Amino acid sequence: MSRVSLSASIGPAQPRAGGWGVLFAGIWLFYLLSPLQAGWQRRDTVTGWIGMVAVLVFAAVYLVVFVAMRFRPPGSPFRFRPLRDRSLALGALAGETALGVLICATVGQAGTATAVYIAVTAVMCLTTFWAWSYAAAVAAAAYAATSTVPGWHADGSIVFGTLVATLAVWGISQAINRNIDLVAAREENARLMVEEERNRFARDLHDILGHSLTVITVKAELANRLVDIDLDRTKAELADLERLSRDALADVRRAVEGYRELTLPGELARARTALAAAEIDAELPNSTDAVPTEHRELFAWTVREGITNVLRHSDARRCCVRLTARQVEIRDDGRGPSETPGGHGLLGLRERASAVGATVVTEALQPGFSLKVVV
Repeated sequence: MSRVSLSASIGPAQPRAGGWGVLFAGIWLFYLLSPLQAGWQRRDTVTGWIGMVAVLVFAAVYLVVFVAMRFRPPGSPFRFRPLRDRSLALGALAGETALGVLICATVGQAGTATAVYIAVTAVMCLTTFWAWSYAAAVAAAAYAATSTVPGWHADGSIVFGTLVATLAVWGISQAINRNIDLVAAREENARLMVEEERNRFARDLHDILGHSLTVITVKAELANRLVDIDLDRTKAELADLERLSRDALADVRRAVEGYRELTLPGELARARTALAAAEIDAELPNSTDAVPTEHRELFAWTVREGITNVLRHSDARRCCVRLTARQVEIRDDGRGPSETPGGHGLLGLRERASAVGATVVTEALQPGFSLKVVV
């Protein structure tokens, strides 16, 4: 059986977005030095100073949008997604566009460098369709300006640069989001594996100890009744108690280690001993040769669960186990188990049966109860 460390439920640490991302975004503002230099060359005019201030404000708004896009609740992973606040997104994009136009008007063609940042801002503020539409419009407008404004020269590279920057940022955003989804899926798989392992261990522990302790209890009651009647029989029962308790301890150890041996003949032998100790007439098969190998483990668990319920709940006087190649049935003449269908024993048996395409059938008889697993 597979084993999963419970520490896997903790999962890997969530990625954190620190100041490195902002620093990375700030490095790309290097290209705004061109319009800033053009404004500085016109520092003897009012438009030159307006242009320089506009460039600085433009850079600040760009960084604010980047930081706002990265904001997330504490403990949650960074995910590249458009700003959730629509008014803030549209306001920031409109402000960047207006500042870009102002920079072009005050410092000249060098101001078209802002087109790249406006397109990237669109990716950070809008969904994919609208971001690409806006970026294409900005690239077209910038190229049209270089072709029509007197004193400017046509510059096709502005279209290429704007669209490539848009593609790069959009591609990075998709890669980040898919990596986050992959990490989340792995953590969820690890959590489900831990949960499955916990359920398996609880089910197996119930199956092992439930049966063993029931048999030990029955033998202890029998030994208590025989102590003043048949000393030799009492000693034999006490010896069986010691053996059964050791077997139960060994089963628990093997379950903790993740494996244990379970055989259909062994379970039938245990059933014969347990039913005899409980003074229940038993009709058990003498051979398991008819049962295919792939069904033996499931049938062994069925015998264990069925006999445990007979001993614990039924007050039966007779019990019959029937085996064929495709099914196993445990039938008694008692009142049936008090365990609900959602109890650990029958639930665990249903899970085992479902895993190999078998069906668990329970039936109340008059009198008695029948537990059957059919492949």
